[in-house]
Amino acid sequence: MPFHAVIMMVHSLCFSSSHNDLPWNIRKFIHNKIHTVNFTYDLRNISPWSRSAWSHTDLNRLKQGRVGAQLWVAYAPCGSQHRDAVQVTLEQIDLIKRMINQYPNHLAFVNDSTTQFFLTLGTPFSVFRADCSDVDKPDVEPTHNGLSTFGKTVIKEMNRLGMIIDLSHSSRQTAMDAIETSEAPVIFSHSSAFALCNSTRNVQDDLLKLLAKKKGMVMVNFFSYYLTCSNKSTIHDVVGHLNHIKEVAGPDAVGIGASYDGINSLPEGLEDVSKYPELFSMLLASGMWTLEELKKLAGLNFIRVFQEVEKVSMRLRSESLPHEEHIRPEDIKDFISCRSVAKRDANNTLC
Repeated sequence: MPFHAVIMMVHSLCFSSSHNDLPWNIRKFIHNKIHTVNFTYDLRNISPWSRSAWSHTDLNRLKQGRVGAQLWVAYAPCGSQHRDAVQVTLEQIDLIKRMINQYPNHLAFVNDSTTQFFLTLGTPFSVFRADCSDVDKPDVEPTHNGLSTFGKTVIKEMNRLGMIIDLSHSSRQTAMDAIETSEAPVIFSHSSAFALCNSTRNVQDDLLKLLAKKKGMVMVNFFSYYLTCSNKSTIHDVVGHLNHIKEVAGPDAVGIGASYDGINSLPEGLEDVSKYPELFSMLLASGMWTLEELKKLAGLNFIRVFQEVEKVSMRLRSESLPHEEHIRPEDIKDFISCRSVAKRDANNTLC
């Protein structure tokens, strides 16, 4: 199922990161009972967080890392598709909003271009609207050869609604179709450079150039397997991916994705959300980034994408009605028993 993310602010700080799976860990570890844990404490000292390689975030470390904006992921796993995905997604959105209410001195909800929602088109498994990145692996057959017909309709409706399109789990062809179809810039919220690690989750140079032409961006993932194609990496490898994307696509097309709390193999030097200042200090000291470029990397690029998405949405809302196309029955034929079907009564009235 798709990843949905809700943006929140951590007050009085300065960096922006696009992808954090803390809400899913809260579901896994404490079944969304957020009042049982104080998230201003250092979770490295609190079980079960202290025992998990997937735990890298708490409010105190976000403050240490000077994180000014964060996309919290309201994740529904692929196994929930055609089952309880809507329920799981709504529960996770509710959890995020309850977190904001519980920590009003730390968090605030935003939903315009201080603010927005975004949706990923792919997941680790292909869905009825698009192929995921796994189909780019050898001997894996695509389901849709990119975006399905309904997937292209989804893109158009997302443009109209003002939703940011995220391609991080999409196949290469899906990404190309989405970039071509979308009237607004798109993003890869947690991907890295294919030229440095040939993972199917990473972005090839020709796609980087195409993305830059459409004013989109790639936000670099810190997962070791997407940085070095191994379980070992360092902060220098992250710098390498940032430099490569900047060189190929330009300084307007790069951001920080990280994916903390959603990965279990991290670069040495970037072990948790408190380490962002070290990364920016290294980039500045390298002499390869100006202060203005670092400001763009830290969040201005993402805000620019927000603003462009909103401009497109405002125009399309004034020009067109919502898209009302249905999913083709053949695309979900294996799951048709899971759908309610409207019927007509004796007077030929839908009921």
